[in-house]
Amino acid sequence: MDWLADHPFYTKRFAFFVGRRCRAATIRDVARETHLNWKTVKALEMQYMSEQLRRAGTPGPRVIGLDEVSIRKGHTYRIIVSDLVRRRPIWFGGTDRSEASLDQFFGWLGPRKSGRIQLAVMDMWKAFRNSTRTHAPGAKILFDKFHVLRHLGDALDQVRKREYARVTGKDRRFIKGQKYTLLAHRENLTLEGRQALKLLLAANKRLQTAYLLKESFGQLWDYRREGWARRFFEQWRAALKWQRLKPYEAFAAMIERHWDGIAAYCAPENKVCLGFVEGLNTKIRVLQRRAYGLRDPEYLRLKILTCMLPEI
Repeated sequence: MDWLADHPFYTKRFAFFVGRRCRAATIRDVARETHLNWKTVKALEMQYMSEQLRRAGTPGPRVIGLDEVSIRKGHTYRIIVSDLVRRRPIWFGGTDRSEASLDQFFGWLGPRKSGRIQLAVMDMWKAFRNSTRTHAPGAKILFDKFHVLRHLGDALDQVRKREYARVTGKDRRFIKGQKYTLLAHRENLTLEGRQALKLLLAANKRLQTAYLLKESFGQLWDYRREGWARRFFEQWRAALKWQRLKPYEAFAAMIERHWDGIAAYCAPENKVCLGFVEGLNTKIRVLQRRAYGLRDPEYLRLKILTCMLPEI
């Protein structure tokens, strides 16, 4: 009887009702609402999510996004691969963020579909590049803007720490506790944050220079020709001269080493949504908090792979 759920005491219709409720609530809340054991609710939700994946079909992505997700403390990672055209995760697995773990994805996808991948968006992790070049040689590699800017934010924070160590007395009070004021975009700051930023930049010229350079660097992704992007980067790097910003010089050297993967975004066919992967990571952290206490890797895999699929 195809109308029965995998659990023999419930219908598929009821299982799908439970699955829809679990998209917005915790297993405990749904168990309390339906007067069921939480294990029963979890089993019904897993059936619902498996049916979602079955209806979604086997993916054949043209543009993929690669990232790693921390699943617990102690540098325990899993790799997540997304289809950036359909805007949904398609694979979650591996044992770490190594080349061998990403090879598992390409093995699952198969050589024919791997050969059709046109663009791979990732951070500057060497293992991801090596695996992609081996299994999808026709794919162009594009480094994710948000990972690049994260490195720039780290460089700015290093400058802030060095300036705090360099100055003494009252000058320190403008720097202390202002890490996130410097790293945030000005339009996202509160009125109090903007006033603190104004005081800080007026009190410390080196931090002012570092902040302005950080704010301007995002313009690199606005260019539609690599030559214009290169000219902007050369001018940005020239502005570092005599500024004594060693962390920024190290950042500029890193950009130089990875230039091809950054400049690839200038090509019109590579103008993909770079914010999807970061948004997905935020959503996954919410799912992890909601499923706190559960140690079932298959449940977490299904939860992540179906988080962007429509209800059934």
